[in-house]
Amino acid sequence: MSSADKNLSVFNTNDLPDISDKKFGILVAEWNSEVTEKLFEGAYNTLLQHGAREKNIERGNVPGSFELTLGSQWFAGREDIDAVIALGVVIQGETKHNDYINHAVAHGLTNVGIKTGKPVIFGVLTPNNMEQALDRAGGVHGNKGDEAAMTAIKMLGLKKNISGGFFF
Repeated sequence: MSSADKNLSVFNTNDLPDISDKKFGILVAEWNSEVTEKLFEGAYNTLLQHGAREKNIERGNVPGSFELTLGSQWFAGREDIDAVIALGVVIQGETKHNDYINHAVAHGLTNVGIKTGKPVIFGVLTPNNMEQALDRAGGVHGNKGDEAAMTAIKMLGLKKNISGGFFF
């Protein structure tokens, strides 16, 4: 379902786990900061709204979306980090750079999650233009940052359920 048909900030909040003792690493790409700062605000506020402690949310900045993969690996490699949220935006331009970057980042973040066994969330917008990006960063289609934070919370809940009630 496209975000044109679903608001990114509306989700089911039934049966969310207690995240008050969980630590989150949020990586934010500096490229297109007008958008990525809004994604960060959404993710940060959603985590707080659902029980995360401010002291347990750590932010890291990377130059662009391509660097989210390595930054996520560094965060996920830390024993004290329970989940990583990677936030960026790659806007389609006159060249195909976005195809290469988006594919590399999606593949890289997936690999980091598999390698570490921790939720590593793809919170990267892939719009055709700036207007679409802003629409998905707190605009008419909600905020992908909200969705990314909620995904991290739900993945931690799944991990808890699968492990018999204990986080590993």
